[in-house]
Amino acid sequence: MKFDVDETQKKCAKIPHEIFLLNLIGNHILMFIAALGIVKTIWQPLAIVPVISFFVLAYTFIRAAQSKKKDSWFVMCHWQSARRRSLWFSGVLLFSLCMAFFAWLGYSQLGLMKEAAIAFAGGLSIIPVMLTVLALILMESDSMYQAAQGNIADHIVEMYPEKNSL
Repeated sequence: MKFDVDETQKKCAKIPHEIFLLNLIGNHILMFIAALGIVKTIWQPLAIVPVISFFVLAYTFIRAAQSKKKDSWFVMCHWQSARRRSLWFSGVLLFSLCMAFFAWLGYSQLGLMKEAAIAFAGGLSIIPVMLTVLALILMESDSMYQAAQGNIADHIVEMYPEKNSL
């Protein structure tokens, strides 16, 4: 749905999508690939990726809650949209963490071969994250474009009706 908002609001509405995209592209793709390249010599950079993601997602949740009180309705709707996608991404990351834990548990306690544990962890933990990152990059890129155009998705408008229209 298109709304008549000024350029300042459009700019502010793009911010949550930019933050989320920075986490997805900069952290989960670029930094992950760079850390993967040096993981045999030093593993710590690989561990930094989920830590950074945790802080970015936590900031998004906190800022989205604050947005309900201090931002315009248009900007608040875009923060809520980013929060919903962050919640979905958090669920996928939690699932991935659980699968990696079960792979480690199978290897260390149940006698699963190292290769089988790696295949289990890779197949059931990394692939869903990669597919989700790809889908969310597309969705957030579109949302950022929509914010710049003064649009809000219809389902977000239904979830958060404008106070003036009640």
